[in-house]
Amino acid sequence: MISHFKKIAGELSLNEKQVSTTVALLDEGATVPFISRYRKELTGSLDEVQVAAIRDRAEQLRELDKRREAILKSLTDLGKLSPELEKQIREAETMTVLEDLYLPYRPKRKTRAGTAREKGLQPLADLIMEQGKFNLQEEAAKYIDEQKGVSTEAEALAGARDIIAEQISEHAETRALIRQLFIDKGNFHSKVIEGKEEEGAKYKDYFDWTEPVKTAPSHRILAMRRGEKELILSLDILPPEDEAVAIPDRYFVKTNSSASDQVRLAVADSYKRLLKPSMETEVRLLTKKKADEEAIRVFAENMRQLLLAAPMGQKRIMAIDPGFRTGCKVVCLDEQGQLLDNTAIYPHTGAGGASEAEKTVRHLVQAYSVQVIAIGNGTAGRETETFIKRLNLPDPDVVMVNESGASVYSASEVAREEFPDKDITVRGAVSIGRRLMDPLAELVKIDPKSIGVGQYQHDVDQNKLQSSLDDTVTNCVNAVGVELNTASKQILSYISGLGPQLAKSIVEYRNKNGAFRSRESLRKVPRLGDKAFEQSAGFLRIRTGEHPLDGSAVHPERYGLVEQMATDLNCTIEELMKDETLRGKIRPENYVSENVGLPTLKDILQELARPGRDPREQFEAFSFTEGVNDISDLKTGMKLPGIITNITNFGAFVDIGVHQDGLVHLSQLANRFVKDPNEVVKVHQQVEVTVTEVDVARKRISLSMKEEEKVVRKEEKISGNRATSKNIKKKVPENDFNAKLAALRSKFS
Repeated sequence: MISHFKKIAGELSLNEKQVSTTVALLDEGATVPFISRYRKELTGSLDEVQVAAIRDRAEQLRELDKRREAILKSLTDLGKLSPELEKQIREAETMTVLEDLYLPYRPKRKTRAGTAREKGLQPLADLIMEQGKFNLQEEAAKYIDEQKGVSTEAEALAGARDIIAEQISEHAETRALIRQLFIDKGNFHSKVIEGKEEEGAKYKDYFDWTEPVKTAPSHRILAMRRGEKELILSLDILPPEDEAVAIPDRYFVKTNSSASDQVRLAVADSYKRLLKPSMETEVRLLTKKKADEEAIRVFAENMRQLLLAAPMGQKRIMAIDPGFRTGCKVVCLDEQGQLLDNTAIYPHTGAGGASEAEKTVRHLVQAYSVQVIAIGNGTAGRETETFIKRLNLPDPDVVMVNESGASVYSASEVAREEFPDKDITVRGAVSIGRRLMDPLAELVKIDPKSIGVGQYQHDVDQNKLQSSLDDTVTNCVNAVGVELNTASKQILSYISGLGPQLAKSIVEYRNKNGAFRSRESLRKVPRLGDKAFEQSAGFLRIRTGEHPLDGSAVHPERYGLVEQMATDLNCTIEELMKDETLRGKIRPENYVSENVGLPTLKDILQELARPGRDPREQFEAFSFTEGVNDISDLKTGMKLPGIITNITNFGAFVDIGVHQDGLVHLSQLANRFVKDPNEVVKVHQQVEVTVTEVDVARKRISLSMKEEEKVVRKEEKISGNRATSKNIKKKVPENDFNAKLAALRSKFS
């Protein structure tokens, strides 16, 4: 592994020490969140993204080494490993190069070349490849053998060409050059399959589409592949064929002779029958892999933003899962999210239903001192919001909540375990209410793939998607931290060093023995050893713990250090945490040691000032425009408030309260050029949009976030026939200027 540290460091713009130390910590069982938070001195303050990148690349290189050794062993067993070949294999830096080198020796299924070799035609192929001076027909006649199935000179030459064609297709340098040609100059060609035009209307953009492989964005690659999988589209990858054939021609055609003519025929056959299909398959896999990586990156970033959405906090909540015919399911929750009551109301089924619904709502609001009413944004959501607001209740705020995934939770084993005697509609309403209180704590109970914030999520590599999302959830949970005495086992399982089994043990111990009084008492949990305690303790909070730092992100291994600071100032830790003047007297450099540096000391001082601080933003109430409840209510030019629900490479989707998200295309996100939508927006962000186009039949809404350009006019100063050149000046938005200035500074720093 040592030989790989320099390579990883170069790829990630780090130094070798950072890489080697991080890999050593990972190998010892340390987690990404723990390393990035509590081992900054060792890694040079690498963040969780950098640590994860080192981990993933180290795993890739280890897999490459395993495959390298397996190939070397195979070639040794076959007696084919020459010193030159061994050197090439040991120097191979990618799996593709490694497999190209091994290809000529890999055991094969029966091929045309294999059949020709069985007929004894290998010597003839070798002679032709030399392209010397000889009588081709006479040499071919020597291999006529009825018993072996060679009846004529033509059959002998055809068999020899088959052997040559296979040798050409297995030539590593030829494969590398043609592969690169496919990547650099190849084009995707998609066409609609005849008769599938109506069935595949959603793929209309790709019915006759050509796009360079090199620049095709991930969402279009995945869209074309999905259309092909659904048998709507045919999809090919084609390079310039004359350039492709010219590559092996330059390598293998040496002279102008009858033998060279045979090689030239073999080259053409090799490309058409072997190389072209092989390279197309490889490049399809390569582009799919890159498209997957980009789609997974987008999904993970959306998920991160959603998980870190602002929590409303501990409030008494009435949560409503809306519906028309089947009614609205209503639950009341206490400040900890515990279910107090549940019922159903029917405000949309006639005057009588609305009247009874009003009585029920007013009674529940008063009986349980409801502070907030949370309404799911699904079917009948806006209508239910209108009904509630018309009641003019004096106290509760009314908030719409994105209910994506609530139905998945309600039918899950987790929900059945929490509410074994309640039906799925009640569980769904509870999830809506809890999601408003704390999105992170509730969303971890749902498979991230069910929340719907990705693009083509079912088309990408599911194992890689799951791994990436698990990383994202883990990083978010540990960044926020969890309250040990109220956390569910689902959220505890994402804490560094725990996992499902230890999380379950913690909850069982808590249920049996009561609340934990200190972090140290975690050691009493069965099977929770020293390593698990080290990895997890700093991310677990006990707000009313025996030790004043138990509610902070200060790790127990540093309690002694803080106690020393307090002793040096002749005060208690509690006084140090409350008094800014006392903290101002601390000189961090006085506490630097072999194991503790300034990065950790800086983190400790920040925690003393704001123990257990929540990195998430403050919650802001949001309301849709009244009277705009359906897509048919939209008019071009309308300005509406909305919430970002999903971000893709081509733009952002916005919920404007009409049961159908609108799209703000990349080009409409700002008055300036935007390369990545995340530069401008984030999931769950509140925005104002302008309706630019509405297609009711296709349920498509086009939106814009561009601001109207403001024109500032100056007094014209005319002298003779000359006017100033600054009569009219467009005002540049300040954020555009700042963005450009920052880009220039970055470029020349």
